[in-house]
Amino acid sequence: MLEPAFFDTNVFLYAYSQAPDDLPKRDRARDLLLRFAPVVSTQVLQKFIAAALRKPALAIAEPQLDEFLALTAHYLVLPVDRPLILHATTLRRRFSISHGDSTLLAAAHASGCSTLYSEDLQHGFALDQLTIVNPFR
Repeated sequence: MLEPAFFDTNVFLYAYSQAPDDLPKRDRARDLLLRFAPVVSTQVLQKFIAAALRKPALAIAEPQLDEFLALTAHYLVLPVDRPLILHATTLRRRFSISHGDSTLLAAAHASGCSTLYSEDLQHGFALDQLTIVNPFR
């Protein structure tokens, strides 16, 4: 059984990107997604689809979006509900981070995962059992 790990949107964007400049990050992202049992939040799913549709340079087509959504049936997906938003608000105030980042951090923390893979958050930051790792460092 694979160890669960929480993944930020950017890992999925690189995994699906068709941009030639993204090849090294694409390979790394795909490797991670195969080595762990991905855990995400509904926020990550929404942000992935929005970014894929908004950024033509990624060249993520509708069939790839369908593939991504089909794969998420095998992921643990945490809802962004009221208790999670309240937790995110506490984290936002405590660490002076954006609401979006605090919501991601709250979901990863609530998931019980020991690792949150994100290119955007501070590498090495720890919150209880959770450590943020930039997989592209």
